[in-house]
Amino acid sequence: MTDISGALAGRQPARRRRTTPPPVRGTRELLADRAYAQLRDRIVTLRIPPGAPIDEDRLGEELGMGRTPVREAIKRLALENLVTVFPRRGTFASEINITDLSQIADVRGVLEGHAAYRAAQRITDAQRTELAELLQDLSHSEGSDDAEALMTLDARVHRLIFRCAGNPYLEQTLGRYFNLSLRIWHLVIDRLPHMFARVHEHEEVLRAIANGEADRARDVLIEHIGTFEREIRTVL
Repeated sequence: MTDISGALAGRQPARRRRTTPPPVRGTRELLADRAYAQLRDRIVTLRIPPGAPIDEDRLGEELGMGRTPVREAIKRLALENLVTVFPRRGTFASEINITDLSQIADVRGVLEGHAAYRAAQRITDAQRTELAELLQDLSHSEGSDDAEALMTLDARVHRLIFRCAGNPYLEQTLGRYFNLSLRIWHLVIDRLPHMFARVHEHEEVLRAIANGEADRARDVLIEHIGTFEREIRTVL
């Protein structure tokens, strides 16, 4: 018979497995994220008009960073159809095609409605705190005629809903279509007749999400997107 006790005595104690800590994002990635957010916001708010050239060196100087993070940001924005790169000609803010409005709204209605549905099911405690702060900001803006501030609030609401859905693929996709919508809205921001009412419709969807009313959150947001599209069409 095999001497099991002898075999065990000769074994070395098992080594504890080392757990590898999650990778820490480097400075370059963080700079690229900042460059992306800054350039995205300038494009969607039309501070960089459609068709205008984008000078990488100048932008890097304004943001206090080198060309590499700026170029990475431009690559991301090109994939989202916000930037167009022409070989040997340069980089430009993409033109706006008004005929895309109905197609973008069609996609957003389906996907954002689903995002609101999931948000009501998956919202975290930290996100509930952020949602409550947004409701306060909406309340404090009552009666405001500052269109830019209202659009900023609107964007915060939509992007919070995307995150609360708990699906990074859905969030990324929705972010792309929402940015395309924002550019069109900013073309007519001074002519929209019911801007305050449209933005404050978000109080209803946020409360539905907070209360876990998934079906209601979905339906309210779908109706909001459709109404906004119809009002934009009346002024184009």
